[in-house]
Amino acid sequence: MTSPQEPNILRLARETGDPVQAEPLELGPRVRDLRKARGWTLEQAAQQAGLARSTLSKIENGQMSPTFEALKKLATGLEISVPQLFTPPKRDQIMGRRDITRKGDGQAHATTTYEHELLAGSLTTKKMLPYQSRIRARSFDDFDGWIRHDGEEFMLVLTGTVRLYTEFYEAIEMRRGDSAYYDGTMGHNVISTSPEDATILWVTSLS
Repeated sequence: MTSPQEPNILRLARETGDPVQAEPLELGPRVRDLRKARGWTLEQAAQQAGLARSTLSKIENGQMSPTFEALKKLATGLEISVPQLFTPPKRDQIMGRRDITRKGDGQAHATTTYEHELLAGSLTTKKMLPYQSRIRARSFDDFDGWIRHDGEEFMLVLTGTVRLYTEFYEAIEMRRGDSAYYDGTMGHNVISTSPEDATILWVTSLS
């Protein structure tokens, strides 16, 4: 039996030059999934697409076969290409990974200036390296030159006060709740300026 949406799919292939799979997805459930993934109500999605709410409802429930013009409006509203309306989500790319690190259970790694606790240690091939650090250093001279590494880095002061040194900027004082994002290849060091050792959350990209 020919699907009522087949004429639009064939026209789609002709006008965009994109191949369309032999067994296309049912448009209604696909549109509903895309809408819900964005957290939109029917009314919100209809406004985004410039369609009547009743029209979108009928499309989602398979009660009508939209014109190609309606498909283009729908795709624009959902911020995707028209072919993606008929393309299954790439479920093989959903990793679904998760790792919980309880307080104090991270992998310890101490240096003369920092006392690191590596987090999410059971996950391999991570794209980020999160770790919490106790800052032992009290002077720039405590370091053997600049620290440098590949990737970008984000730091958030958890307790105490610190001074962040970066190679191309003036040193800056930071306190609890302050954060910084910077290029890891640029020389950088952090010292504690409070009586107690300050603590920091660091997240370093691994790409």
